[in-house]
Amino acid sequence: MTYVDGVGDEEGGGDTVLAAGCVLWRRSPADGAPEICLVHRPKYDDWSHPKGKLKPGEGLLAAALREVEEETGHRCVPGARLPTVRYLAHGRPKRVDYWAAEATTGHFTPHREVDRISWLSPAAARGRLTRPRDRDLVDALLSTLNLA
Repeated sequence: MTYVDGVGDEEGGGDTVLAAGCVLWRRSPADGAPEICLVHRPKYDDWSHPKGKLKPGEGLLAAALREVEEETGHRCVPGARLPTVRYLAHGRPKRVDYWAAEATTGHFTPHREVDRISWLSPAAARGRLTRPRDRDLVDALLSTLNLA
């Protein structure tokens, strides 16, 4: 087992792609209910949670917060650690560590990597997410907010 950034790399013998992200949420301005931010990536034509690969020497949480701001334009306050997601991407094992994160300030501007974001109710977010593995993260967020 190799270790990268203090985290065991059990899959791929050091070949695992490390990434981090957040399930970004806020209280609805209308009724205070939680809303989840999803990003649309035109390259893949998919809807997902904001995430991305670590830069050399970057910690997992720092990468997650940087990716949220880069992809959504929003700053956030990290909360509970959420489940780690593992899958194959382009034939290589990939590991994505996630946190719950409450949006604080910011404004989205479309760019090459993310052309749209949507703030959705948890049920609508589950329905919009492209990959089933991302839906479990919605449930994990609601559990940390004691709304499950």
